[in-house]
Amino acid sequence: MKGNERGFGFALRVCATLLAGVCGLASQAAAAGGAHADLGPASGSSVSGTVVFASLAGGVRLDIKLTGLTPGVHGFHIHEAGDCSAADASSAKGHFNPGNKPHGNHAGDLPDLVADASGAVQMSATVSGLTLDDGPTGILGRALIIHADPDDHVSQPSGKSGKRVACGVVKAD
Repeated sequence: MKGNERGFGFALRVCATLLAGVCGLASQAAAAGGAHADLGPASGSSVSGTVVFASLAGGVRLDIKLTGLTPGVHGFHIHEAGDCSAADASSAKGHFNPGNKPHGNHAGDLPDLVADASGAVQMSATVSGLTLDDGPTGILGRALIIHADPDDHVSQPSGKSGKRVACGVVKAD
């Protein structure tokens, strides 16, 4: 009987080791894979759309498709909290800034968006220094915010980019 118990214990350890390996691979695949944020309106706007994220060596690629913006330039940022529950998206808190750098040069600063005459944006951008995980530079679970006005990339703490007109949470695919 003891031999069978030892065999069962060995089999259990092998299964546990295999399961841990599979879970680790799944976690690595999620980190190396993609993510997306479905953006919805805030502050009475009609903005909606999707941003698709892909991991790259040293950064993240964003593929952006939006409608409902006013024509022109809009500030675009990653915010600390993945919470879009407030009508004005203030629940997303301040800009994501893990390096505690001044505005215009921190991780939460994304390239400005330029909406065409119909209020649509379709563009791609590559941002270095970000990762698709929940680590120190990770953006999973954080909010993506579009602002009403252009970002001057100088004024502290938010670049005078105006009210928040859209919000979405970055989620792993």
